[in-house]
Amino acid sequence: MTRLRFVVPPAGPLHIAAARVALVNHLFARQHDGRLLLRLDDLAGPVQPEPVMQDLAWIGVAWDEVARQSDRRDRYAEVFAALERDGFVYPCFESEEELRAKQTFRLRRGQSGIYDRAMLRLTDKQRRDAEAGGKRPHWRFKLSGRVLSWHDLVMGHREVTLATVSDPVVMQADGTPTPILASLVDDIDQQTTHIIRGEDSPGNTAIQLELLEVLTGRSGAVRFGHLPAEYVRSRKNGRGVPVSLRGLRQDGVDPAALASCLAPRGLRLADLRDARFDMDAVLAANRAALGDLGYAAVVDRLPPGATEAFWLAVRGKLDLLKEARGWWEVVAGTIVPPVVDGAQDLLRLAASLLPAEPWDRAVWAHWTAALQKQTGLAAERIETSLRLALTGEDQGPDLADLLPLMGRSRAVARLEIAAA
Repeated sequence: MTRLRFVVPPAGPLHIAAARVALVNHLFARQHDGRLLLRLDDLAGPVQPEPVMQDLAWIGVAWDEVARQSDRRDRYAEVFAALERDGFVYPCFESEEELRAKQTFRLRRGQSGIYDRAMLRLTDKQRRDAEAGGKRPHWRFKLSGRVLSWHDLVMGHREVTLATVSDPVVMQADGTPTPILASLVDDIDQQTTHIIRGEDSPGNTAIQLELLEVLTGRSGAVRFGHLPAEYVRSRKNGRGVPVSLRGLRQDGVDPAALASCLAPRGLRLADLRDARFDMDAVLAANRAALGDLGYAAVVDRLPPGATEAFWLAVRGKLDLLKEARGWWEVVAGTIVPPVVDGAQDLLRLAASLLPAEPWDRAVWAHWTAALQKQTGLAAERIETSLRLALTGEDQGPDLADLLPLMGRSRAVARLEIAAA
């Protein structure tokens, strides 16, 4: 059976990159009749996964089980003992400061910054002396140094010479396994078949593949796929800005619209190689989704007093549901429009020609036709000037729908202000 897992971030909001990884895992599992596990990395201390799990459920990610790494400490210790017994790991007594100093020294001399394996030359006596002096080692996995190649499900062919990668630390001095060991032990025991995650260095993946071979006795036990990091591209300056799912949810983004932009159903993993998150595409999809929603689906999220007629007038023009507040202020509030330069005579004439109420949406066509007949101006210029005067915006919902909601007294008052 196809089995995947998603590691829940230990803290903070769920950002777009992580949400996309989770969604792709969910879709891949369902496409292959598989199962998805949520893994809680809580070895460093308690985590609060509930907010992230709420975000995942909101965007449509469904999981089949949840596992906590803190429940598996004995299992990690058992696997590590086997690695130590079989000579795959070795103790290291350098402190973090010593390691940084050593790396800096090597880099200044133009040498590689990878770990130099100095502790492999440690004698039994030196080890006993270090431990007698109160030192406790961390442990590194000894890489083979061979050339390791594999096919990434997203990025394609990958190849790494393990001699160019530092031997990874797999056990800390306090007896806590590092994520690389704990996660791979979990993947083996939980029968993970595919690991689809965010962008990672090929060297790190190569380390995991070799460690998997040692732990399972075979190659290809798990297949990897890496999604490029996803960030919103600002429409103003092109900079990448991380965006949280919670923020988009609060702004009124429809989860189905967001999901369709993050990972369209039926898309092959390889098609995600060059994908970049595009906020404009999300807004377009959200606008379409909002345009399909009836009044009953949104009434509890609209401004107090907003009517069904109002919603039907604006729903196809909103990028985000929160924008409804501004348009409700336009039709039912007291906005102050800008002075429309060069249109004073037109706006004064428009106020004098405004028909008496009651109104329906046909009043807009009759009114503008009368203005066009008297002034000879193009319909586009008339509409542009009236829109600015009545709404304070240069675009938006159809004025034929807004004008009856606005009412004659409010419209006249704004025309007079804009003509000042």
